[in-house]
Amino acid sequence: MSKRLVCLGDSFTEGVGDDDDSYPNGVRGWADRTAEQLAIGNLEFQYANLAVRGKLLAQVLSEQLDAGLDMRPDLVTLYAGGNDLMRPKVDIDALIDELDKAVRRFVESGAKVVLFTGVDGVEDALFRKMRGRVAIYNEHIRLLSARHNTVLVDMWAMRQLRDRRRWAPDRLHLNAFGHTEIAIALLDALGEPHTLVPAALGVREYVDPRAQRRENLQWAKEYALPWVQRRLRGESSGDTIPAKRPVLAPVVTP
Repeated sequence: MSKRLVCLGDSFTEGVGDDDDSYPNGVRGWADRTAEQLAIGNLEFQYANLAVRGKLLAQVLSEQLDAGLDMRPDLVTLYAGGNDLMRPKVDIDALIDELDKAVRRFVESGAKVVLFTGVDGVEDALFRKMRGRVAIYNEHIRLLSARHNTVLVDMWAMRQLRDRRRWAPDRLHLNAFGHTEIAIALLDALGEPHTLVPAALGVREYVDPRAQRRENLQWAKEYALPWVQRRLRGESSGDTIPAKRPVLAPVVTP
């Protein structure tokens, strides 16, 4: 039974897209849901979430790795690199080399490590273009996981995540339905009992292509353009955002 969970990463781990003002940074997410389940009946359980939206892999490791190790966690989740893959140029081999070193340090400390593959964006016109990059990244992650005997949550294989109803309006982040799916997959991979259930969304409604084009244009104006403008200015969505739960602390169970 885990006593100290530490989560490292970017917006995915912070919980962006799953808005809830009652949680730090105004978001809940899969990590909080997982921690709440692990805390049930576990009075010694504590949880820290060092993730900050917008961070590249190098930033995640330089800003969060040592702090995470100092907490002496027995369970660690680590996902980073998604923001790197969205950049015009990326050295995936170099990313994995750095990630490998970080995973090794946690494993050598005695912690159980959880890694994640990237999601298959085949049904989204924008992310379909990144599919090759993500597939290469994922193969490296699978090899890294096998080499260090980590727990692996294979989001690429989770076909339910192709359903855009599990994504926030920005199309970049999961919503509450999607984050719940990740928490379920993680708890199942750990072999931990839980009370979470996936949302029954039913059959997807047909969307007229003309309406879809209008939605795409609105999305580009509302979300894609500001993202590009931040990149051009050298800014990040997380520049003024603190770590979600910077210290280990007990969790209020649902």
